[in-house]
Amino acid sequence: METYQKLLLENKAWAKEKVEDDPAYFDRLAHIQTPEFLWIGCSDSRVPANEITNTQPGEIFVHRNVANMVIHTDVNLLSVLEYAVEHLKVKHVIVCGHYGCGGVKAALSNHDFKQVLNMWIRNIKDVYRIHRDELDSINNEESKFDRLVELNVVEQVMHLAKTSIIQRAWKKEQRPDLHGWVYGLKDGIINPVFEMRANTPLDPLYEYDDLQ
Repeated sequence: METYQKLLLENKAWAKEKVEDDPAYFDRLAHIQTPEFLWIGCSDSRVPANEITNTQPGEIFVHRNVANMVIHTDVNLLSVLEYAVEHLKVKHVIVCGHYGCGGVKAALSNHDFKQVLNMWIRNIKDVYRIHRDELDSINNEESKFDRLVELNVVEQVMHLAKTSIIQRAWKKEQRPDLHGWVYGLKDGIINPVFEMRANTPLDPLYEYDDLQ
């Protein structure tokens, strides 16, 4: 049996078990999606949003990419953000990184990862540049790595706040709150490292003054 065929068999077993436990389970899911949370996480297969938060399908709207980045030219990310904020009316947006992130580790090196990954990782290098003094003062390489993971999450939350999508929702509906979390692969615990409540003041350079 091919490995992908095992996934299909496991899917059938999972669906059968769900219906046996709750005959209306899939009917409810098919008609209702009212998540309170948008999760922007890393694509790393060890960090599944629903599993590590013990939530059910329909409770969290999820977007994932390498190193949980919020990049203002990423139409995929922005379309998810706009849909979640404008249409699903989420109350919280969570950027969740994780210690041991391969994308962040790559940014600590000077290795050539070829064009597309180089472009992506350069955004993490910018985080290092902004926080160079703090990071260069850390002598332990593992501690420096962990701190860059945390600072990357902080900067991505800040990037969210700079979007007109978030600022418009803050102005009109005083939501969503923004959260920066880091998940520990070694212990399974989420570490909250940053938070921006709705209408948190920004550097005026980034504030829109004519939102409709």
